[in-house]
Order: sequence, then structure tokens, then C-alpha cells
Amino acid sequence: MGLHRPDLRAGAPALVLAGVSVVAWAAWLGWDQHREVRADGSVSGPYEAWQVAGLAATLLAAVCCTAARGHSAAAVAGTTAGLTLAAYVDWSGEASGLFMVGVVLVMAGSFVASAVATAVVSALTDTLGRDRPLTR
Repeated sequence: MGLHRPDLRAGAPALVLAGVSVVAWAAWLGWDQHREVRADGSVSGPYEAWQVAGLAATLLAAVCCTAARGHSAAAVAGTTAGLTLAAYVDWSGEASGLFMVGVVLVMAGSFVASAVATAVVSALTDTLGRDRPLTR
């Protein structure tokens, strides 16, 4: 009678992608905390559009690579968890208390975006895989 030990490697892709998401957030967004005040008095920031686009492109590549290797659920879960954690840690010091609205929006947006990306990659992988002849 042996004890059943869970395979810890099954969760590794999700953990790796969560870590990649946190590091990507820090690299693209974590260093810029300055809001800009325009001449008309309006405030923008702290992030520029190119920073958010860079984060999105970085994570899109990571999600697509993970999904192409057959880990679609891990791609969605890891990205969503990592970005949600990063947003929470980055924004939790905000005085108004409204940071949780932003965190929930990041969670929902990252879930939807990564789910759509993995669905597209999975469909393409299945289609391309069927077109290849079997070789031995």
C-alpha cells in the first residue's frame, strides 16, 4: 500500500507564468509611479500607453508559447493570478481605497484576454496539427 503523491509538476506552467507576469509588470509598469499634470490641470498616468502595450505584448508571447505547448488552462490561470497579484501589490498603497476596482478590472481583463489568446492558439495548433502528415 503506497501513498498517492500528487504530481507537483502539473502546476509548474501556471506558477512559471504567474512569475513571468509579476516580473513583466515590474519591468514595464513598476518603475513609473509619477502622474503628469497637464497645462489645463488634468492629470494622467502613471503609465504611458507604450508601457501597457509592452506589457501586453510580452505576456501575449508568454501565453501563446504556453498554450502552444498544451497548457492552455495554466496560461490563463497563471497570467490572471500573476497580474492580479502585481496590481494589488502595486496599487494597495493608494489612499482613496478604490484600487480594488482597478485590481478587479485587471483580473477580469487578463482572464478574458488570455482565454481568447489561448483559444486562438489552441485552434491554430489543432488545425495545423491535422494538416501535417504522420511520419515514423
